[in-house]
Amino acid sequence: MNRWLRLTTLSACFLLLSSGAYANEQQPTREQVLEKRMAYYINYSSDILPWYYLAAIDQYERNIQEVRRDLPKRDGIVAMQFSDDYWVGPLNPQRDDNYSLSITFFNGNGVDANGDGLADRKNDDDVMGTLVELLNVQGHSEKDFKKAVKNYYQNDLAVNQILTTAKIYQHFETINLDQHAFPLPLRQDYSYRSTWGDRRGWGGRRIHEGTDLFASYGMPVKSTTYGMIETMGWNEYGGWRVGIRDVNNTYHYYAHLSSFNKKVKQGDIIEPGTIIGYVGSSGYGKKWTSGRFPPHLHYGMYKFNGRTEWAYDPFPALRRWEQEERKRGS
Repeated sequence: MNRWLRLTTLSACFLLLSSGAYANEQQPTREQVLEKRMAYYINYSSDILPWYYLAAIDQYERNIQEVRRDLPKRDGIVAMQFSDDYWVGPLNPQRDDNYSLSITFFNGNGVDANGDGLADRKNDDDVMGTLVELLNVQGHSEKDFKKAVKNYYQNDLAVNQILTTAKIYQHFETINLDQHAFPLPLRQDYSYRSTWGDRRGWGGRRIHEGTDLFASYGMPVKSTTYGMIETMGWNEYGGWRVGIRDVNNTYHYYAHLSSFNKKVKQGDIIEPGTIIGYVGSSGYGKKWTSGRFPPHLHYGMYKFNGRTEWAYDPFPALRRWEQEERKRGS
């Protein structure tokens, strides 16, 4: 009897382990997921509607779904979601209507892209077809694209983020832009700890929105991400500073620099590891003020959720990127 129980238990464990291994084998890799997305963008693109416009809007939707509790995450290859009013029509009494004829009757915008008679928001083809119609109705230039995005989102920050993402995708000709870099050279001396929330007194009581990385004056500062240089210049808090926006609705802020890399400028699209400036102690005063604190890099990260932009602690990301870069270099 005991032998039978042992065999039964062993068999059950084997089945559980086998099913778990099978499930793991079925999980697509990050590269496979991106390949599927890219295939959809290319399939619905055209000479007058480049794939990177479709990819930029879809990525923007994915970004805000990840940080907004009031927005459900769409289950599908693409993330784009449309409101009930936009999809079925504002006067349509059936808010989950997916019949193409009735949606058209009520002036809805949902499109039957696969020809099955349904305009189904759960169908990736119908969603992409609807997105294409949204963009095509305005025209085919970058100005027309910007106008279509502004009409739909009614938010200048959203327009800026989507246009930036489109230009980054266009520049690198891919959506696989996950790699990051640590902002300081790993072989040089530096130190940092979590300084998020520490008190700051200059300019009024406030909390520290970032991580301070202490290093020698003039040490190169690198971009941590693929992105576009959005700001480059002086402010009284950060001194000489650079701001880079990436494809994940994140603004990366590098402050207290001693100088900039003269080979890069505002509007440039850069990759992780690109030198953007050099460690200094500028800031806390009028232009050219320097030396009021030890030289260091202030690094901040700000997330845009489609409504507002807020700072969050960059320390965990810095630790992760430091470790990843060490592994790549070993």
